[in-house]
Amino acid sequence: MSSKQLKLAALAAATFCSILTCPANAQVTLADSAARATRDSLAAIVLEDVKFLSADGLSGRLIGTPGADTAAAYIARRFARAGLQAGPRGWFQDFTVSRDAPAASSAGIGGAAGHNVIGVAPGRDAALRNEIVIVGAHYDHLGLGGFGSLDPDSTGSVHNGADDNASGIAALERIATEIAAAPPARTVVFIAFSGEEEGVLGSTYYTRNPLFPMSAVTSMVNLDMVGRLRNNKLIVYGVETAAEFRGLLDSLNTTAGFELHASGDGYGPSDHQSFYLAGKPVLHLFTDLHEDYHRATDDWPKINAVGLVRVADFTASIVRALADRKQALTFINTPPPSTATGPAPVTPGYGAYLGTIPDMAGGDSRGVRISGVRAGSPAEAAGLKADDVITRIGDLEVPDLQAMTTALRSHKPGDVVQIRVLRGDQPLLLSATLGTRSS
Repeated sequence: MSSKQLKLAALAAATFCSILTCPANAQVTLADSAARATRDSLAAIVLEDVKFLSADGLSGRLIGTPGADTAAAYIARRFARAGLQAGPRGWFQDFTVSRDAPAASSAGIGGAAGHNVIGVAPGRDAALRNEIVIVGAHYDHLGLGGFGSLDPDSTGSVHNGADDNASGIAALERIATEIAAAPPARTVVFIAFSGEEEGVLGSTYYTRNPLFPMSAVTSMVNLDMVGRLRNNKLIVYGVETAAEFRGLLDSLNTTAGFELHASGDGYGPSDHQSFYLAGKPVLHLFTDLHEDYHRATDDWPKINAVGLVRVADFTASIVRALADRKQALTFINTPPPSTATGPAPVTPGYGAYLGTIPDMAGGDSRGVRISGVRAGSPAEAAGLKADDVITRIGDLEVPDLQAMTTALRSHKPGDVVQIRVLRGDQPLLLSATLGTRSS
């Protein structure tokens, strides 16, 4: 049902009630019904995007494959339908994966052709339209597993990546429709990146070969894994990259009503890091890791489509606020962690192996609660146990699963790391020798 049809249905219902003198509570019920119809219609639209991108026929959208090319073409068509203009060189920015890239040999992508998809909503203000807000999400995934998969036994099976990151692309399309319908003061550039899974290749290429001057970019907003909203919890990283971000998010969330967890600098294993390293304030929206992360079980029926619409609409409000504000953001440059000199290293399984089993039920504790450890793993040898809460690995704090992934990616197999845990109320410091995922 189109928005026009919904308005007509609501108007017809209201007219019917006025003739029969409906009670006030009946009018409220009709308004609620119209709102639910709108919500369900939007949820159906975003879910169709997720279904297409995560279909078996696209074979997991590994960069350089026909499935990834099909996804790129689909996104360009959706950008056009949303009302965006093509970028200055058309809808696609092509690049070739260097054979020297860290993941090239392991993932078999050396020499592969990647395509960033570019759409533009020109700003309406004559003075500000030459300034740019970038909104991005990656569309590639792991293909048939192997490199990057957290389930070695699933090699050869399609890794559909419904949440990672068909959900982000579906949200990007929703935001593009909203922004193009009522352009803000600044220009908003939408980019669907390829090659994120192998080390943020597409976004790194863009920042080094921008289609608009990087000096004109005021901020970047990244959507990565936003399709599994649970318990109303929304995570936003990068809030410490601009002095104004925390107040802005808190203000917008008074309407959105999320349980908002906003923290962090601009580093992390997703495309926002490329822009932060280029000196730009960034935000990364994320509904948290889950048991299907980088596994062949990340399929579309597990997407919370209504939640995805809520996240997209909240992000649209952030983008609009950034594109309409009169003052420049105050960039905060935080030195990288001592182990990081650029994008986090890419290794099979996303980092050195510890062997913990995260408790995916969540909780209020700051840290990562584990439900157990794998037999023969470094975690078992170190003495980690079920219900331990990991709060630090080496030099890096571990407030959540995303941070734990980053911490492990900053090490290599054979490193000896100190792991700080809470066991009940007792703090412990354990030593673990990290391994590989086959150990």
